[in-house]
Amino acid sequence: MKWNEDAETAIAKVPFFVRRRVRKRVEEEAARRGSDRVTMDHVTACKRKYLENMDEEVKGFQVESCFGPSGCPNRVLQEDGLGNELEKLFSDEKMRDFLKSKVSGPLKLHHEFRACLSDCPNACSRPQIADLGIIAAARPSIVSFHCTGCAACVAVCKERAIELDSLTGEARIDFDKCLSCGQCVKVCPAGALETDVKGYRILLGGKLGRHPQLAQEIEGIWSKEQVVRVVKKCIEHYKTHNSEGERFGEVLNATGLDFLSDRDSDPEEQAKVKKI
Repeated sequence: MKWNEDAETAIAKVPFFVRRRVRKRVEEEAARRGSDRVTMDHVTACKRKYLENMDEEVKGFQVESCFGPSGCPNRVLQEDGLGNELEKLFSDEKMRDFLKSKVSGPLKLHHEFRACLSDCPNACSRPQIADLGIIAAARPSIVSFHCTGCAACVAVCKERAIELDSLTGEARIDFDKCLSCGQCVKVCPAGALETDVKGYRILLGGKLGRHPQLAQEIEGIWSKEQVVRVVKKCIEHYKTHNSEGERFGEVLNATGLDFLSDRDSDPEEQAKVKKI
């Protein structure tokens, strides 16, 4: 649906974490009035309804994703249904009912548990400030006897994690810098770089508000199945230790991450599952 310029300007001022939802509501309002173009009048009417009935808009959780599926060239993984699985998982957990039992007064959008999925380390969906952040990852490895020293991988690496060995002229990867974006594998003309492990990075406890903090990353790259298991444990931990509807990051600040200290957080076990 087309938008008038003043309406676009107004919607751009809406906080990013609810902007997509608000935009949809405004377009529904315009359609309800029989219009094929959004005007400022539609925005104003929707704003009034939204603020007066915010509690009704809160479903208890949000699962957001980047624009990778629309054709982003940086995309690491193809669609595997993880987002849909998480939507169902949160829905089955009845997050809204849980929050209603904990929050004093009407629910607001910042009470929702937010999960953000990103298809590459560019992280357009801002997983670093979500309760749960998931970033697609493809860790490379080098088949040294194939390396011709062309330096294509060096040129494409934004993290400067790859350099050519001064003696052999072959590529070497500094995994302390590597973000597992997979771009080096794509550009290698000799097949000297291949994907060693493919899956997801997991970040926990990010938030904005009065006391913002970046999410903590759990070491390793996780399979889709492991991600789902970890999310289930996070929800269970969140519900067990939440007293007033506080954000997951606040819960983790008080409890730590020991609840994940089993085989799902063991890098050796991860490698067994995710090696390809």
